[in-house]
Amino acid sequence: MCGIAGIIHRNKTGNVGAEMTGMLQAMKHRGPDSTGFAFYGVPTEGELLLRFKVAENEDLDSGFEIHEAIKQRRAQVDERIESMGGEIQVAEAPTEYAFLYRLRFDPKLDSLVRLADYIEDVEGAEVLSIGNALELVKDLGDATDVSSRYEMGEFVGTHAIGHTRMATESDVDICSAHPYWAYPVSDVSVVHNGQLTNYWSKRRELERTGHRFLSDCDSELIAVYVAELTQRGKSLEEAMHQSVDDLDGVFSYLVATSDELGLAKDTMAAKPMVLYEGNDCIVMASEEVAIRTVFQEEIDTFDPYAGDVRVWSTN
Repeated sequence: MCGIAGIIHRNKTGNVGAEMTGMLQAMKHRGPDSTGFAFYGVPTEGELLLRFKVAENEDLDSGFEIHEAIKQRRAQVDERIESMGGEIQVAEAPTEYAFLYRLRFDPKLDSLVRLADYIEDVEGAEVLSIGNALELVKDLGDATDVSSRYEMGEFVGTHAIGHTRMATESDVDICSAHPYWAYPVSDVSVVHNGQLTNYWSKRRELERTGHRFLSDCDSELIAVYVAELTQRGKSLEEAMHQSVDDLDGVFSYLVATSDELGLAKDTMAAKPMVLYEGNDCIVMASEEVAIRTVFQEEIDTFDPYAGDVRVWSTN
């Protein structure tokens, strides 16, 4: 079932933390297992944002040893960042097991893929996102719980996407929660409602080009697929149009980059999506009730048509 939502403010910032929390909470009935946010703030020159975890929330109940293991794993991550020339400017720990680092890291000296791979090789570590604008937060619980736990209610930024999940084919854990980052491409994330029937064939194609997948989720495939095409020179809109032809199945998905947000529906339009398009703010969600949490005044919404692709920019 699941529910997805997106919002983008044009030529300004907004309280996307509170807005996205309200939208996803309104769709809690579509997926109570986990909630995820991909927030985009205004980049700071020379600063890289790293979100990662070294354990799951449920691991904390397994005794004293896990708490010591978390400390050791985090120390290993710190050592690996510094060994690659990264400088940790700020280290925040909203939970015992998940962290936000603000880094000075020159990609000319080393690639993001090497940094991400090196961190991922620490036992229990998972890189949730790396970017100049993106902060990806996901955990078990509903939107209010996760937003409060990570103090995201006051997040000010230009745009955001989010997901509320009902687990049907994989575990209930952070790794299986959405959104997904397009590992290891900076600032690209995806939320998706539906199912891809050619997931494994497309995954093998991308793996042959050198991509590494962190899950067996088809939403991650969409993120990597779109990022791969944009890296080859296609615009986000061109890449998304190609995805409607190349990806089999039923789907509605939202993809975000540092300065754009896009929407795509499959040619059967089997998965719901409702859209409000204003001059300064565009909002979309699986249900209209989510959009109505953002606006007090009367607005007109509509359903994108089959095979529709739309892309908006922050400026």
